[in-house]
Amino acid sequence: MAERMAHAIEATNLADILERVLDKGIVIAGDIQIRIADIELLTIKIRLLVASVDKAMEMGINWWQTDSYLSSKAKIEELEEEIKRLKSEA
Repeated sequence: MAERMAHAIEATNLADILERVLDKGIVIAGDIQIRIADIELLTIKIRLLVASVDKAMEMGINWWQTDSYLSSKAKIEELEEEIKRLKSEA
């Protein structure tokens, strides 16, 4: 049984594809619905965006900058607001 060797050309093609996807972005969307006798019990909306950070910001998507779990700057701002609120209550 002959084994196939990976060549640099194949790796470059995969890298090129990944670069294009991150540069342009790709959106995958779908809905899952569970129904019994025409009664909707559950709907799950799934949206997946694969893009570079620069491309996402260009599209106006920057939620990670304001999420205190992901951004130290957002965490500091959240703590400063909490301190102001506590001072105003005192």
